[in-house]
Amino acid sequence: MSDSSISITIKLFAAYQEAYNLPELKLDFPSSTTVGQVLDYILIEKPELEKWRDVTRFGVNLEFAEANTIINNGDEIVFIPPVSGG
Repeated sequence: MSDSSISITIKLFAAYQEAYNLPELKLDFPSSTTVGQVLDYILIEKPELEKWRDVTRFGVNLEFAEANTIINNGDEIVFIPPVSGG
């Protein structure tokens, strides 16, 4: 079995950007990782973001995606929390 990993970019917005104080992260994950598993990783690192778990939408390479979407090497992932405004 191969122990391959992939590299992705995570674009951070709103609460996610505030928690990291960065516009993006570059991280490595095992192949066959899902977008939901990437979110799990982020929430372990920054537990204060847990309140956004159920209302965050996902994007992969500028397309909306589901939590079970498998990511690929070089993908750009976006976590989209709700935005308030008026």
